Amino acid sequence: MRVYVALVGCICLWGLTAACGGGVGVAVVGGAADTRQADVQAVKDTEAAWLKDTALKDPAQFASYYAEDALVLSPNAPLVAGKNKIQAGLTTLMADPNFALTFHSARVEASKGGDMVYTIGAYSRTVSDPKSKQPVTDKGNYLTVWKKQADGNWKVVTDMDNSELPAGGAH
Repeated sequence: MRVYVALVGCICLWGLTAACGGGVGVAVVGGAADTRQADVQAVKDTEAAWLKDTALKDPAQFASYYAEDALVLSPNAPLVAGKNKIQAGLTTLMADPNFALTFHSARVEASKGGDMVYTIGAYSRTVSDPKSKQPVTDKGNYLTVWKKQADGNWKVVTDMDNSELPAGGAH
């Protein structure tokens, strides 16, 4: 009888330790496996591919990372809603001979539910000055919210950047 009670006690303690994320087995959150680490890595990998594709200056390829109902929020610009409108805006931007964009996330966090990830990082964007046609570089920070799609891929649902240039577009 003692052996049975001790065995049941050990099994209960093991189950409690695993459920609390104590490093034994797979942590369980809300009845489902905790996939946060894998989700973070998947978004980091997707963001790295997105950065690589940026060099192609292909608006359709760049926009393919956005969900159909995505939102883009940029300083001194109206909200852009929808993948098609985002792509249309990118067409003009990427046609600029001086266009260049780099970005790198410094923080990536995933939801416990396994369906949302956000990235925060820094960007550098170069475009032509409308008057002089000389290259002008803007540096700043961004926040991107990613959502896992029904097919398991990650798409951007909200993309926001915050320029470090002074207000009013002074260079």
